[in-house]
Amino acid sequence: MTSKAAIDDFIAQPVLAVAGASRDGRKFGNAVYRDLKSKGYVVFAVNPNAETVEGDPSYKSLADLPQKVGGVVIVTPPAVTEKLVQEAAAAGITRIWMQQGAQSPTAIKFCQDHGLTLVHGECILMYQPNPASFHKFHRFFKELLGGKPK
Repeated sequence: MTSKAAIDDFIAQPVLAVAGASRDGRKFGNAVYRDLKSKGYVVFAVNPNAETVEGDPSYKSLADLPQKVGGVVIVTPPAVTEKLVQEAAAAGITRIWMQQGAQSPTAIKFCQDHGLTLVHGECILMYQPNPASFHKFHRFFKELLGGKPK
């Protein structure tokens, strides 16, 4: 289960990577990328198949990032996530946010076995500073119904 401390620690990082942002601006990874960037985060897109994402350079792998990041938001199919958590550990990235739908038991176990701080089963757009009204509304009802991480 994801803890509030893990969420707070992750969103406190000023420099993040988003693995799974794509050339198609309608994809959810791009929404995460744009939203974090608009909130003042330094954000790097990671996609081995894209030269640019949202007009910014895209990096082929976490190892190719131009500077150290505080965490990586993963918005990929579970099989890709399993490779990305290994890549993150090898690159010294210790905070992982597996966006809903990206997680797999294998990826979760890898993070736990390797001491990585993990958030999964939560939407980062609900927890970052000043969420959009839809995500603020969703967070309110999740908290109201007792689903808030502790």
